[in-house]
Amino acid sequence: MTPQKEAVITVDGASGTGKGTVSQLLAKRLRWKLLDSGALYRVLALAAQKHSVALDNEKALNVLAEHLDVQFIAQENNLTRIILEGEDVTEIIRTEKIGNAASIVAALPAVRAALLSRQRAFRDKPGLVADGRDMGTVVFPDAELKIFLQATPEERAMRRYNQLKERGISVTLGDLIEELRERDKRDQERIVAPLKPAEDAICIDTNHLTIEQVVERILFEIKRKKAFPATLHLEINPILVEAAE
Repeated sequence: MTPQKEAVITVDGASGTGKGTVSQLLAKRLRWKLLDSGALYRVLALAAQKHSVALDNEKALNVLAEHLDVQFIAQENNLTRIILEGEDVTEIIRTEKIGNAASIVAALPAVRAALLSRQRAFRDKPGLVADGRDMGTVVFPDAELKIFLQATPEERAMRRYNQLKERGISVTLGDLIEELRERDKRDQERIVAPLKPAEDAICIDTNHLTIEQVVERILFEIKRKKAFPATLHLEINPILVEAAE
């Protein structure tokens, strides 16, 4: 008899749709494990930079991916420290430069194959919330619930602009919009695991929704899914759910 796999909720979407924050809040509410798959590609892109590996050198990147010395350390503040080769890279991997580099290496078939088993290893008790671009289509196609978040490039760029502004980083909104469009095109047109919703995914337009509304909408979908453990008790805010529908 095949052992029962732990439940998985996938949250996919393009950069800036809110999937990272939403996934963290979901994992906290459910008290489940969290996989930030984008962080793996960002760490690999940074490792490539550190070891002077070209972003189009698929063979060298494959070797680097297979031997990636990375640790994810949970913190009491619900954040995760990311350690690459003994160095804390939690902040540096979130820069626009590393994000764009990650999008380039993520398009390489050998790199995606090398990181696939590492991502699937995050599936553990009591359950997993997986955040990425191909979680529902490739990494966890058997997930009990698949969410795909959407928003326009303009809205996503504005969110990123405000985040960077709060951190004292000077950027141009027009440049951010163009970068997002280029990244979307690259992610959507790549041969392996292109960015797209799974056939059975629930698509949520986040353009005019708060993070709290998106989370409540997903919790509502979780609650009505019979595939989840009966012991999973959730308190839902009906007002926020209605606003998100």
